Amino acid sequence: MKPPRILLLDLNSASDSGGVLRDIIESHFGPDGVDLIREAVDGATRSGELSEIILSSQPDVVILVPSGAAREEARQLLQSAGRERLPAPVVVADEPCEMAEWLRLGAADFINAPPVADELLPRVGKLLEQVAHRERRAREIQEKLCTTLLVGESPSFLREVNKIPPLAKCNASILISGETGTGKEVCARAIHYLGRWASKPFVPVNCGAIPAELVENELFGHERGAYTGARSTQIGLIQEADGGTLFLDEVDCLPLLSQVKLLRFLQEKEYRPLGSSKTCRADVRVIAATNADPEEAIKAGNLRRDLYYRLNVIPLVMPPLRDRRGDIPLLARHFLAKYSDEFDKEVTDFSPEAMQILVSYDWPGNVRELEHVVVRSIVLTARAVVGESDIALPLCVPSALQESFKRAKNRIIAEFERSYVERALLMNHGNISKAARAAQKSRRAFWELIRKHHIDVNDLKAHAS
Repeated sequence: MKPPRILLLDLNSASDSGGVLRDIIESHFGPDGVDLIREAVDGATRSGELSEIILSSQPDVVILVPSGAAREEARQLLQSAGRERLPAPVVVADEPCEMAEWLRLGAADFINAPPVADELLPRVGKLLEQVAHRERRAREIQEKLCTTLLVGESPSFLREVNKIPPLAKCNASILISGETGTGKEVCARAIHYLGRWASKPFVPVNCGAIPAELVENELFGHERGAYTGARSTQIGLIQEADGGTLFLDEVDCLPLLSQVKLLRFLQEKEYRPLGSSKTCRADVRVIAATNADPEEAIKAGNLRRDLYYRLNVIPLVMPPLRDRRGDIPLLARHFLAKYSDEFDKEVTDFSPEAMQILVSYDWPGNVRELEHVVVRSIVLTARAVVGESDIALPLCVPSALQESFKRAKNRIIAEFERSYVERALLMNHGNISKAARAAQKSRRAFWELIRKHHIDVNDLKAHAS
């Protein structure tokens, strides 16, 4: 069990309350049981400096002794504690009549001065229990993410998932790309909850679901009177995620002007709410995701290249389910066990024919689609083993096994050849000789590939220029 971290901020040099508090805390927890007790006795100490002390100490509990000279700074600290995701202080003061005001400002508790051990210690203990509960909850989420959500053994999947533990320990920007349903948000949550941000907020935002005219208001918030109908101040999602992680899904759907402002925030950690002349700061880790190919989104004008470079410090590319077919039985049985228990049905396995259908299907909706198909089969089946007739898939999408091995192989090779040749030409600005040398093929053989796949070299030159 780690020792509690208790921070004492004594702003009242004219009182001995700080010394009494120190003695009580150390007598109960021992000198080694208290990670940090610090006194700030300068009556001119500003609330911003107090916030910095708390941030640097990262305490579980803060005990604040206000003074007449620094009473306004203490009030400002309480008001900013919630906004800045700081622990709400316990106020120890000798004005019982002001207890309601301190609690209204956000104090976690109020204790009359001079403090008494029988009154102080149970209250501090209760706050420490709440901290321990939050940490246990974070560990439970970590365990769930690691053992039940990131399911798979294929090399392409493990290559990306194995990056998550080291990524969780650093604050670099991450761009997760992949088709819809491949688990981008699951990965983002794993990165958050496996790192030092686990006890802080994880705020997911679907950028494609926010109307263009409301994006900046949602991200940055607004001041009262910023526009017609803005009757009160509203904090934005960036401030809501302060100290934690902001997950921007479908980031390429943000309007270009909003992308400019987001880029400035990423660079400076500063922003302005709508209608405000004050610059605000937020310590937020940003993880972005896109369903589209980032380079294609840039070419289409949907994603600014400078924002892409800023977000794509570390890329994660989630493979589609059709490229990790060996994981389909694992995932299907994982969902079967989960939802059989949830729906209180004794469904234990898939028949060989049912599993063959699942493995053969191309899954355009990826893992999410597989999950929904398994849920439907559990709900509708009356048997302990899911059969072929219990699997409901779109008839318009053919199974991969409806074509012969030779035909499937030729189709995949042709797709690879065309993609490779086009990329070689783009990288060499449409120059066939240079592209052939880069591919280590003769110019004639390379030209034959261009003819075979009906590739328009002039069109690629235009895109490359």
